[in-house]
Amino acid sequence: MRITDLLAAESVCLNGSAKDKADVLNQMVDLMAASGKVSDRDIYLKAVFAREEEGTTGVGDGIAIPHGRCSGVSKPGLAAMVLPAGVEYEALDDEPVNLIFLIAAPEGAGSVHIDILSKLSTMLMDDDFTASLRKAKTVDEFLKIIDDAETEKDAADAAKEEAAKTTNLAADKASAKQVLVLAVTACPTGIAHTYMAAESLEKAAKKMGCLVKVETRGSGGAKNVLTDEEIEAADGIIVAADTNVPMDRFDGKKLIECQVSDGINKAEQLIGSIMNGDAPVYKAAAGAKKSSSAPSKGGAGHTIYKHLMNGVSHMLPFVVGGGILIAIAFLIDGFCVDLASLPANADEAAKIGAEFSKADFGTINPVAAMFKGIGGTAFSFMLPILAGFIAMSIADRPGLAVGFVGGSIAAGGTSGFLGALAAGFIAGYLVNLLKKVFDKLPASLDGIKPVLLYPVFGVLLMGLGMNFIIEPVVGILNTALNNGLGSLTGANAILLGMILGGMMSIDMGGPFNKAAYVFGTASIAAGNYNIMAAVMIGGMVPPCAIALATLLFKNKFTEQERKSGPTNFIMGLSFITEGAIPFAASDPLHVLPSCIIGSALAGGLSMAFGCTLMAPHGGIFVFPVVGNALMYVIALVAGTIVGAFLLGTLKKPVEE
Repeated sequence: MRITDLLAAESVCLNGSAKDKADVLNQMVDLMAASGKVSDRDIYLKAVFAREEEGTTGVGDGIAIPHGRCSGVSKPGLAAMVLPAGVEYEALDDEPVNLIFLIAAPEGAGSVHIDILSKLSTMLMDDDFTASLRKAKTVDEFLKIIDDAETEKDAADAAKEEAAKTTNLAADKASAKQVLVLAVTACPTGIAHTYMAAESLEKAAKKMGCLVKVETRGSGGAKNVLTDEEIEAADGIIVAADTNVPMDRFDGKKLIECQVSDGINKAEQLIGSIMNGDAPVYKAAAGAKKSSSAPSKGGAGHTIYKHLMNGVSHMLPFVVGGGILIAIAFLIDGFCVDLASLPANADEAAKIGAEFSKADFGTINPVAAMFKGIGGTAFSFMLPILAGFIAMSIADRPGLAVGFVGGSIAAGGTSGFLGALAAGFIAGYLVNLLKKVFDKLPASLDGIKPVLLYPVFGVLLMGLGMNFIIEPVVGILNTALNNGLGSLTGANAILLGMILGGMMSIDMGGPFNKAAYVFGTASIAAGNYNIMAAVMIGGMVPPCAIALATLLFKNKFTEQERKSGPTNFIMGLSFITEGAIPFAASDPLHVLPSCIIGSALAGGLSMAFGCTLMAPHGGIFVFPVVGNALMYVIALVAGTIVGAFLLGTLKKPVEE
């Protein structure tokens, strides 16, 4: 697809005139509608004006690129107008606008047209190109100018991409002793301004004699992603963005944050500030981890963990929200129905003429049924979301759909949580493989890869793999595991509870903690509610034990620790294990063993008492839905007291 495929002749006006900005936007929308790409003019017009309220699309030098994405657009398209007399447009440089390109994007559109539109945006940064467009005498000449310029740009981009494969910016900086500037550009729609800012910064850097690399975060996903090595070597970072971008990776680097429009119009000024060392040092939020979105050099284990956590972090809101609502449904039925009086299953209920069985528990009362229905809907997204965002972490946006389909097949089959995990990783690496395979296709087909080739071939291969490999193999393993966990009794169950409880304290939010928590949430989905109870109580003990210890053994803690210690009661009772991290970091050899033992004791007691938990989070706020709640509280108190007294015994007195 080329630019002229989106720009119909009937949507081009070479001798336009308008009294003001609103007038010209209305005319541009009419031009777009003339091409048949707008199904509802009013909806599209509102979307265009709504975008202007976020910030003017007049980018300077007499150019404006208004755009709208909405349900009123049936096909992606462009419209263009040359206004010889110009029009007041509230442009960034306050100059009248005389060349306008209007962009129309369908709601939820893929990236089939994004590359084309971003290419046009960067082409408009060329003064010779825009001057030629303004002088065009006919529509055919106007379109030919665009077509010729696009061909030239494609060749230049291909050469640039080939050169980038062998370029090592960190090494080039060292050998040439040049300043290395990195940048990130992003705008809310990710179509025009993102790429115009990138082009402007690259031109300014070349003119000023410094090395540059720009990461663009547009609608097609992050491209040209900055690596950890490049960030480490950089003299400064420019983040020209009107939307959120990952910032923690820039901790400790000189950094300038500005609007994306500044990246377009103040590129030389921004580059100059970095070259002169005028940028302030960026400090990430407390506890944030420095990490780029590029492939990590921390080893295969760290990479896998990063991908897994991306899936887990996106999955948790569905699990927590849905799980708690389901638990409330059980609580309501628990108040209204005597569970012991219900027959075990539908067959027994039919024999005695009973209307409900234990299998219907949670849906007997109409209010409970409503809560369970809503919660069940949210909870059903757990595995597709997990797999989809693992795949997205590996392969960017093209991996999302493929992973989502794999996770859905796992959720509807027998492979369950383990199948979804496998689906996420397989989908991500499968899409990366497809990218390499389709990389050999002509550049003119790049636009259809994300919206056609990756989804069709990816979903097909994912479905075949899930149905004929993952489901049969992992399904057997998952069924055996769930049956085994469900049958655990006595010493085996207590040992499992101790292990899971202890894992929650080993790194307090790190890989061990997250592994235990993910295992607990997966067990809820499989109907083994005692495991989640042991996991949550194990995570509640460390902050509570530390808070109690700061009250009982004041000479073992600094004044600051004694003041902040009691707040850990709130964090612990809310199931926020991370509240214990500052204390563990200051004295890990004594704090960690104490907390691990206390958590292991609480987890083991929870299992021994037969406590159950159907909600995957919430701390004391979900205690009403805990099975055997009184003994659960006793287990928590026991773990807290043991952990606190071990702290008091093991820690050395503090000299102040």
